[in-house]
Amino acid sequence: MRVHFIAIGGAAMHNLAIALHKKGFEVTGSDDVLFEPSVSRLNKYGLLPKEQGWYPEKITKDIDAIILGMHARVDNTELLKAQELGLKIYSYPEYIYEQSKDKLRVVIGGSHGKTTITSMILHVLQAAGKKFDYLVGAQLEGFETMVGLTHEAPVIIIEGDEYLASPIDRRPKFHLYKANIGVISGIAWDHINVFPTFDNYIEQFKLFIDTIQSGGRLIYSQTDEVLNNLVAHDDNNIAKLPYALPKYTIENGITTIISDGKKYPLQVFGEHNLLNMEAARLVCEALSVNTADFYNHIQSFKGAARRLELLGKNDTSNVFKDFAHSPSKLKATIHAVKIQFPKRKLIACIELHTFSSLNKNFLAEYSGTMDEADSAIVFIDNKTFIQKKIEPYQAETVTKAFSKKDILFFNDPQYLLNYLNSLKIANSNLLMMSSGNFGGIDLTAITNKLIKN
Repeated sequence: MRVHFIAIGGAAMHNLAIALHKKGFEVTGSDDVLFEPSVSRLNKYGLLPKEQGWYPEKITKDIDAIILGMHARVDNTELLKAQELGLKIYSYPEYIYEQSKDKLRVVIGGSHGKTTITSMILHVLQAAGKKFDYLVGAQLEGFETMVGLTHEAPVIIIEGDEYLASPIDRRPKFHLYKANIGVISGIAWDHINVFPTFDNYIEQFKLFIDTIQSGGRLIYSQTDEVLNNLVAHDDNNIAKLPYALPKYTIENGITTIISDGKKYPLQVFGEHNLLNMEAARLVCEALSVNTADFYNHIQSFKGAARRLELLGKNDTSNVFKDFAHSPSKLKATIHAVKIQFPKRKLIACIELHTFSSLNKNFLAEYSGTMDEADSAIVFIDNKTFIQKKIEPYQAETVTKAFSKKDILFFNDPQYLLNYLNSLKIANSNLLMMSSGNFGGIDLTAITNKLIKN
């Protein structure tokens, strides 16, 4: 098989390219902008384009499949050439399905926790010696790439994003996998630039449930009222398995699961992670891993990259980095740290970076989300407004939306850096949350300075 990637440098795209190369495919690709780690990874396997840019002469009739990334535009010259030649054009989720249509497909959906649930499942299956393929949205310890495809694995574990499949396919990605086992972790409005109303957003999860194959399973959080209502009105021929919080204790900053009279201390914490764990447990149970073995294996799970990642600590303080950016994720992450360390002050900083979080009409969704933080900071890099072509707004707009007294606002990375460096964090935890990079601030350097003071 010969496949060509248009926009090969994307996070999922370059990992899929490597996975297909390892499977024996002839892989080529193009992109007009390439960044690390894509550059190094593609170069390692001889897949890095010699020159950046689009070259329609690369598109020839002997290509079996074109895989189109979201970064490309509808007027991309390579895409136009492929359409002119009548070549088969796939989005990457469509091609993942093409490679897994004869396997058992587990698809993890939901507004939050997708990466963590997927990561937990992969961690346990690997520890249990199971064969599986996978697609996950973060780099995981013990896995070289974010996509794994083989001929022999009987099952594939897929993180099912609800964002759009490609520039010419406006369906959410998780609709395309046709799950045999589907997971929904919860529903909290996101991607306002694509789904302008909450009802429209909810509809995408209803359609996802409709794609679960007849006789399949839906595993869902019964703690989510919106999701519970959706499932209650569903009449598809599938089994519906709810999950809730397991029995647990917190002592000296360690969360311990209690199951069948046995104790299993964990390296992760937070009610949201315990819920994620129960979703993963039910999936693994469906894949012949019993509860005791699941909990034994999950004890060594350290978390997915950038999900409550511990940057550094001393005897009285921890510094965490987290991917939280939507209102539900922000609130859950702050609650997790506060409950885990109730005697410590919590300093929480959120960078608003996504289209949804920066949308002036969406800001009110953040009301009350930082109330549990003892000190709250909101950061928006002024350059992000420019890059995303969004009209900047004043500090008062942000602080009013969050509805928290004494909340701090910064729109310049240097001012934020100066403030962070001035902190005294004895008997405190610092929680830095963003899907961006805080304007290029070196969080490792800040952490090293703070925990030594």
